[in-house]
Amino acid sequence: MDILEEGQKVFKTEVRALEQICGSLDGSFIDIVKAIYNCRGKLIVTGMGKSGHMARKIAATMSSLGTTAIFLHPAEALHGDLGMVNGEDVVMAISNSGEIEEILQILPNIKLIGAKIITITGNKDSTMVAYSDLAYIFPRIEEACSMNLAPTSSTTAVLVFGDALAVVLSKLYGFNEENYAMIHPSGALGKKLLVKVGAIMHKGRANAIVLLNSTFNEAILEMSSKGLSMVNIVDENMVLKGVFTDGDLRRLFRKNPDSYNLLIDDCMTKNPITVDAEVLAVDALRLLHEKNITSLPVVEKNDVLIGTIRVLDIMNAGILL
Repeated sequence: MDILEEGQKVFKTEVRALEQICGSLDGSFIDIVKAIYNCRGKLIVTGMGKSGHMARKIAATMSSLGTTAIFLHPAEALHGDLGMVNGEDVVMAISNSGEIEEILQILPNIKLIGAKIITITGNKDSTMVAYSDLAYIFPRIEEACSMNLAPTSSTTAVLVFGDALAVVLSKLYGFNEENYAMIHPSGALGKKLLVKVGAIMHKGRANAIVLLNSTFNEAILEMSSKGLSMVNIVDENMVLKGVFTDGDLRRLFRKNPDSYNLLIDDCMTKNPITVDAEVLAVDALRLLHEKNITSLPVVEKNDVLIGTIRVLDIMNAGILL
């Protein structure tokens, strides 16, 4: 046996099945999309065995793209989980044969509850189709299994069909990156679109601050004790007047090794670049890179200092450009 060739046959068989399903899409697909879109409750996806695994994935994808969806295990539904279903829901049942006993046992009760039933199947004459308000019938496709028995091409087709429903629905909802970020707060995109400077800046006692007319020694001690590689210089009203960084320190010592007698006012950088606490952390990171600096003072109205943000803080929050 040529192992590589056998592997390629599986891919080719499943690709053919997808092309076949794609070509068979018709008005029933549109009706199913509209039924889910107009649903005032939630989408409940159910299936048994391999179809159940696909149903669980479809529910997860739907939820990620703006459709409120859950997976219902038909066997558990027989023992109380039917309580998840209400009359405003849409139940989408998946079975290639359309004759799965566990699903057939719950369909009469779902009818009584009043939920709309959609069946996805390869058998137009099945009992599941007879119970349904809407159905999509897959054309007969070849399984990639060498015996044409194990669900392979058929489960792939169901999965892609579910993806098609989810993506089309998300476009109808006007679902965008901000919506996606809102329900994926731990993901990279979520962090980029949600995390603001104020949430991760150093503030209060964690910030490095000295008053105008402080000695050079006082400023260096404050900067080193806070470990921020920058100290902010403010007046008595906490208005930012300048900054002094570890880079400034190295440059100053190269020019004037005897700098300890200076006041910090004499060597600070006046009118520094600042950032607002409400700015997205990813935008602050972009500014830091553009200016080739590692830290920024965070100010509010009238340049009142409220914190310090560093490249390291933003990257540690999982945010990258």
